[in-house]
Amino acid sequence: MTTQVIYDLGANNGGDIPYYLLKGDLVVAVEANPALCDLIQAKFKVEIEQGRLVVENCVVKAEGESGEVDFYIHNVHHVLSQLPRPDADVIDGYEQVSLPSKTIADIIGQYGPPHYIKIDIEHYDAQILRALFAADIRPPYISSESHSIEIFALLVAQGGYDAFKLVDGRTVAEVYANHTITSHQGEKIAISFPGHAAGPFGEDVEGPWMSGSDFVQVLAIEGLGWKDIHATHRHQAATKPASLLKHLVGYVDRKSKAKSREMIKRFGKALPWGRRSAA
Repeated sequence: MTTQVIYDLGANNGGDIPYYLLKGDLVVAVEANPALCDLIQAKFKVEIEQGRLVVENCVVKAEGESGEVDFYIHNVHHVLSQLPRPDADVIDGYEQVSLPSKTIADIIGQYGPPHYIKIDIEHYDAQILRALFAADIRPPYISSESHSIEIFALLVAQGGYDAFKLVDGRTVAEVYANHTITSHQGEKIAISFPGHAAGPFGEDVEGPWMSGSDFVQVLAIEGLGWKDIHATHRHQAATKPASLLKHLVGYVDRKSKAKSREMIKRFGKALPWGRRSAA
């Protein structure tokens, strides 16, 4: 039986790992920041000992030789740490450190073909996508943060993906609170995600898959930024791509519910209209 491997590129503090452990046989968490890797290793000591989780404390690169590279850790917000040198007007907010690195092709070559790859590497997502496709690595499911339309273009033109969903990073904790997912073993399980988590992937993401032509219109309306584009191939999708109108109605409804939940939480009580909106 083929091992189902999930790659968490930019694992941060491990907020998505409990979910990924339910979705695959092996989770490979790649994180450059040593302090965050220490947190992950302490929190998931049992899973690491069981061989279900591997933590790669390294900078993931698109190409080149493995070895020490300069990496920039943000002094306040660790999620902003990055491999590319920060611009001159913000570089004072970073600490430059030397860390070990590996190419994405080497990492996947070590642990096996991916079932899903999550890419959330500050200012370096597009480079990783290009490297994956150049190495003919096109997993059944993939997602990438999309600060640029280049991400969508790469998924279509080089990746050959033709079915898409969108996850708004700002509302993951609200939209996917007590969210029912299907585990690798086929069980229905309710799970929640913390703030700054990427959230679910594939069929666990709410809403139907969309065709590329409809999805690009959604991007035009929603904009880019802290949003993850999820992609697969139509023949693998459990649901056929839906109409643009149906998707937009569902997407707006989910965002409205998320805002209602946030308001209820903020004020510490649920008004009658709030309960209906957050249902």
